[in-house]
Amino acid sequence: MTVLLVALGAGIGAPLRYLASQRLGIRGIFAVNVLGSFVLGALTGAAASTPAVALLGTGFCGALTTYSTFGYDTFHLLEQGARRTALLNALGSIVAGVLAAAGGFAAGTALFG
Repeated sequence: MTVLLVALGAGIGAPLRYLASQRLGIRGIFAVNVLGSFVLGALTGAAASTPAVALLGTGFCGALTTYSTFGYDTFHLLEQGARRTALLNALGSIVAGVLAAAGGFAAGTALFG
């Protein structure tokens, strides 16, 4: 059952990541990574059940967020000579992701904890 929940979540997250990337480029990847960090933080803060974590955490967030695309986008910016933008993308993604996870954790704890 757990594997099916992971697959269902991934089946929703992956297409959303693809659409965000196609429509918004690097900004879309940044946005889905921050959103995924928030959702995973909220699940943790809410002490979500194993099925919810499988569906939304491992499945949805795992497929929605993407470290490999973040790494490639940052490298591609460096290749193009856009060092400042690459640095902002890397630092901004890390800082925003951590802040979003903390905000999600706080929200999950406040609402469900």
